[in-house]
Amino acid sequence: MAFNYLLDTFWNDVFNFQLKRTLNEYEAEDITIQSFSKAFDKIETFKETYNFKTWLIQISKNIHIDLLRKKNASIRSKTTSDVDESVYKIIDDTPTPEDKLITEQNLSQLLRYIKQLKPHYQEVINLRYFQELSYKEISEVLDEPMNNIKVKLLRARKLLAEIINTNEKN
Repeated sequence: MAFNYLLDTFWNDVFNFQLKRTLNEYEAEDITIQSFSKAFDKIETFKETYNFKTWLIQISKNIHIDLLRKKNASIRSKTTSDVDESVYKIIDDTPTPEDKLITEQNLSQLLRYIKQLKPHYQEVINLRYFQELSYKEISEVLDEPMNNIKVKLLRARKLLAEIINTNEKN
């Protein structure tokens, strides 16, 4: 999938850019997730005359500026993006290869691997695979836009697969 490639290729660039700006790993990661979510949502607006990394960094920068403005205005609400109602109609029940890997692993071993993830990744993995919630339901439970949930799950599965692969090699 092209989105996996983009996420793998540009994640560190956006995350490191935000880490330098925020000096906070959690905040940098959250802004990075929002940046990819927004980029994936607005991918049709990308013009090939621009560098994709530059476009993505600019989205990230704008999200950070918006967050700073909200903090300065003492508004304590989470940022949301307009999600077209058609997004909710997408059927997301088809298991991916990562889904199959996750469900086929020995449960106790898998739980040990999951505990190595950051808490917010543990939470989305739990909601998706153990409570079997849809993306829409997870979005409602966590009060986050569905695109953010999709990016978090994509990132969580990637990190979990890396942990599993590392441990299987040892």
